[in-house]
Parts: sequence; C-alpha cells; structure tokens
Amino acid sequence: MPETFKAILVSRDEDKKQSVAVTEMTEADLMEGDVTVAVEATTVNYKDGLAITGKAPVVRRWPLVPGIDFAGTVLSSSNPGWKAGDKVILNGWGVGETHYGAYAGRARVKGEWLVPLPQGMSAHDAMAVGTAGYTAMLCVMALERHGITPQRGPVVVTGASGGVGSVAVAILSKLGYHVVASTGRGAESAYLTGLGAAEIISREELSAPGKPLAKERWAGGVDAIGSTTLANVLSMTSYGGAVAACGLAGGMDLPATVAPFILRGVSLLGIDSVMAPKALRLEAWKRIRTDLDLAKLKALSTTIGFDDIIDAAGDIVAGRIRGRVVVDM
Repeated sequence: MPETFKAILVSRDEDKKQSVAVTEMTEADLMEGDVTVAVEATTVNYKDGLAITGKAPVVRRWPLVPGIDFAGTVLSSSNPGWKAGDKVILNGWGVGETHYGAYAGRARVKGEWLVPLPQGMSAHDAMAVGTAGYTAMLCVMALERHGITPQRGPVVVTGASGGVGSVAVAILSKLGYHVVASTGRGAESAYLTGLGAAEIISREELSAPGKPLAKERWAGGVDAIGSTTLANVLSMTSYGGAVAACGLAGGMDLPATVAPFILRGVSLLGIDSVMAPKALRLEAWKRIRTDLDLAKLKALSTTIGFDDIIDAAGDIVAGRIRGRVVVDM
C-alpha cells in the first residue's frame, strides 16, 4: 500500500459554503510538478488564516491544501537543479492558493519555485522567518535601493507585532536604523524593544483619517497594513523618502492624496513576494542569513504541531498572534 500522510483540505459545496477537514492523502493525490518534497516545517501566515477561515478569497482552486510556504528535504526530482536529499525552501508562486500547499506531509512543486536552505539554517529557522520574514527582507532591500540609509533618519514599521513587522524591526535595527514600531497592542512594547525598536507608537496615531501632508517624522517605512494607516505614513514621510508597502491587514483601499508625491518627492514602493524572480529570492535569503539575528527568532516565534494549524489560522485573522508561528511537521 502507498504511504499515507495527513493533510488539511479546504472545500466548498454547490452553494459556495466552505469547509475544512483533515484527511489522509498519498503522493498520487498531489498536483503536478517535477520535485517532491517531504515537508519538515511550515508556518501560519495571515494569508493562510484567510484561506482556512474563508474570510477573503485567497483560495482559487477547489478543493485545495493551503499553506503558502515550507521547508523540507527533496524526496525525488526530475528537475536538473535538484536531487534527493537537497534542503529547500518554498515561498509563494500560488502554492496554497491555486496549487496544493504546505499543510500536508508531502508537496509536489515545480523546481524553479524552490531555493536552497541557507547554510547554518534549519527548516525550523527558515519557517520562523517564513514568507512574512522573506517579505520583510524584500522591503528592506527596496528601501536600500532607494537610498534610505540609517543616516537618512528614522524608519517606521506598521503592524510591528505581526509576522512581517516583527522581522522588519529585527532586521532594520541590526542594520543600524532608528526603528519606530507602530502596534495596536501596547502590551507588546517590551517584545518590540527586545527586537530592537527604538520607539513604540500606538496604532491609533496612524489609523484615523489625517492630513494630506503632515509633519515629517521618518525617512522611510515598511507597511503591512494599507488603507488609512499607509496614507498617514506617506503623509509623514520626509522629503525624498520612501515607503515599502506589502500588506493589507487594514484594508485594500488607499485614501491618500498626491501631496506627498508631488510636494515632497516621496516614493511608494510596491513589494510582491509571491512572484518575485529567483535572483531576488536568493539575495533575500542570503541577506536574511547575515542580517537577521537568528537568536531573535526564538523571541519572535512560537512552535505548534500539525493539529494546531486550524485554530492558529483563526487566531491570526483575529489578531491574536504575535510574531511568527512555526509548524513542526
């Protein structure tokens, strides 16, 4: 008999009512691909929470195994770039949205979607970083390309207690930036200070409708919230500054004006981690290995088991998750 493994499967009926179940699968049930991986660790991202709870239309193929990222070991490969025994990471590429994802014991994917696990990192470490941390690194790299150095002034990180925010705070502080961490959870101040934040501000300072152009407070920012928060961050960015936008936890709209762009030369840098080219991914993971204090991963992550994924999905959407959640498979 073929080996079976547990998987989470989201389905919906003719009335489009979604359901979630734990089932048994075999490799024959997996989708097409030229590399099969034993999933050793994964994580619960905000997007995974939306997929499992059905709070937003993340899933675009039914039924589907959710889970947008994983780390593991190649079991078999017909792709010349990979062989059995290779340690790999996957982020994005529609996995967990249109292609069976990480919440199963095995994953079959295209080899070009994979990158090597950096030397010195375990699968658990890689998923403590996860797509959220990899996205945070892409944001930092974008700010650097725009010339936003520590000498330019403070940088703000919104949603700082979340996955992207936590890693962004840790990376930016290690690189020497004065980090202003915005959070809606005042109880997390000590946590954020431990990650390297120099200042903590309340989410309320940025979440209410503000002026088209406000007092200059920072040279750059990393925003995972969107909506009014991003509009306010832009209005408070200093001349020639830039904000990297990568999320929509507060909404997809952007109720802003052109004032910051045409009066202060502010730039809005869009960050997409799902379809980012491989060269950028390789650079991001190389930088994560050198510019993120792996000791801080313990402070910004918690570990759960496969059976806890569904509950964690509800918690992350409800805003009850701090930092990163690693799933030990």
